[in-house]
Amino acid sequence: MLFFASALPAVKTLADCTSYTKTVAPFVPQLKTLPQQVWAHISNTDDLVKIYTNTNPLITAIAFALALAPIFLLLSEINKNYSQVDRVWSILPAVYNGHYALWAHLNGLPTQRLDNLLAFSVVWSLRLTFNYWRRGGYQIGSEDYRWEIVKNKVGPALMFIFNVVFISLAQSILLMMITMPTYVLMIAAKHSQPDMSFSDIVFARVLMGLVLLEFFADQQQWNYQGAKKQYRETAKVPPGYLRSDLDRGFISTGLWSFSRHPNFLAEQSIWVVLYQWSCFATDQYYNWAGIGALSYLFLFQASTWLTELLTAGKYPEYKTYQAKVGRFLPKLRALSTVPFEDEAEFALLEKEAQKKLAGAGAGAAASKKGKKK
Repeated sequence: MLFFASALPAVKTLADCTSYTKTVAPFVPQLKTLPQQVWAHISNTDDLVKIYTNTNPLITAIAFALALAPIFLLLSEINKNYSQVDRVWSILPAVYNGHYALWAHLNGLPTQRLDNLLAFSVVWSLRLTFNYWRRGGYQIGSEDYRWEIVKNKVGPALMFIFNVVFISLAQSILLMMITMPTYVLMIAAKHSQPDMSFSDIVFARVLMGLVLLEFFADQQQWNYQGAKKQYRETAKVPPGYLRSDLDRGFISTGLWSFSRHPNFLAEQSIWVVLYQWSCFATDQYYNWAGIGALSYLFLFQASTWLTELLTAGKYPEYKTYQAKVGRFLPKLRALSTVPFEDEAEFALLEKEAQKKLAGAGAGAAASKKGKKK
């Protein structure tokens, strides 16, 4: 049988839109029967559309994420390449947001917020996908270097368990979870003005601004790596760079002089802002959908810790950089003093000044001594 009962929760107020017991729990049973429904009507397009529109959209998103997990697992184990999820990291969140917008359109719900959110998602996805592509992420055999290190540390058996539980399953679910605030926004649209309010416009613009921040941070990193490669091949310092910058081995200029990972800061902020948008739109300080953004923050803490552990072992000056520049948020000293990239130049100037003072002092002492004679 098809789901002909309402797929939307019965909510009467904005506060109800943030209630897990009213907006999620009643539809969990659909998750169990959805696969049989789809399989039984796989050859009938009209029936599949009815199943889609009569199934709660959050349940559909969860089912899709769960269905992807065994595909990721199979591909990664066959190829012994654990970057299968990485290849769709920049795509799936936009797919989920597009799914909520499509479902709302098909069911006659107000879609101004969702349409704006979808536009942002497409821009975010295109930018991040392009950056991943130009770094060789879609080349055959390309894999995040950290997976190889983890694999060598834990061994094949534990790596398989880790792949099942985290790499293929948890990451797939996480990419769905960070878009759950969109579901809250979709429900809340029935109880708020149909057009974009001033606050909605602000949130949408902030999201676009964070994408722009990500773009500049990644572009600065890309330019630096290109300059470093050219410097090592030709022994000539490219215009716009100092020899000390390139000898250091890692970027510490521009946005990277205030945050060790400005691109990661922007990426995490995007999903936190989306969650805050769902809170503001429902007049609540928090809601259950925040678990996605919170999990995303935890993931970035762990992955960045591993990245920096490896980087500090490779570049001697990185520990000094860590002490002076914040991991994500700028340290107060970085906002009140010179940026990190200028400190090497200041140190050299200071040494030269000290030498000059010492020389001048020695000359004055010698002159004074001569006069006494």
